[in-house]
Amino acid sequence: MATDQATTPVTGYRLLLPDQWAQVPLRHGTEEAVHRILDDAYTRIPKDAPPDKIGPYKRELARRFQQGVAKAQQTKGLDLYLPVKPMSGSAFNFSLGASILVSESLLPRHSGTKSAGEPTDVAVQLLSRDGVEGADLSSGVIDSALAVRHEYVAAAAPDRGTELPSRRVEYIVSVPGDPDRWFVAAFSTIGGGDPRDELAEALVEWFDAVMANFRWRRG
Repeated sequence: MATDQATTPVTGYRLLLPDQWAQVPLRHGTEEAVHRILDDAYTRIPKDAPPDKIGPYKRELARRFQQGVAKAQQTKGLDLYLPVKPMSGSAFNFSLGASILVSESLLPRHSGTKSAGEPTDVAVQLLSRDGVEGADLSSGVIDSALAVRHEYVAAAAPDRGTELPSRRVEYIVSVPGDPDRWFVAAFSTIGGGDPRDELAEALVEWFDAVMANFRWRRG
């Protein structure tokens, strides 16, 4: 007897990303993933690079990368995705200020109820509670689940290690079968130095395409 896919519990998710993007799990196996990505990056250092420059370059690369991962871990996220390999003719490279942070949100329950409410009700709350000036909010369906899309520009915050403003796009997706759980995929880019420039626009369109192909994993 075939199993009804719609009623099979969700056990994970799937994002289709180019090979140039790497996944860093933030709860288990983080250190191993960081070492693997850095070791791979070191192999692309030009063989004719001055020996006295290689050591400082490796240390700075490791410092920046590990700093970004540590910052993501502070958010209690699930996974961090970063463009870590060059792509000919593309903006995706190790130094690009772009990332995707995946996390899970358990929304607070209403007093006297057993759940946070139906996904449609929660989506209305999410759409109405935003206080970011100039934010773009919309809702739709992704892989049969209700989703809220939230786009805005975040100001620079040097005191928190953010030197430049960034373009942010968040997809908040209801986990099928569990109205209290929401999957969150948060994309961030500084573009070419201006979060509203052509590069930022192109990357936002790319991320929207990634989320259009988002799929649940079911066990």
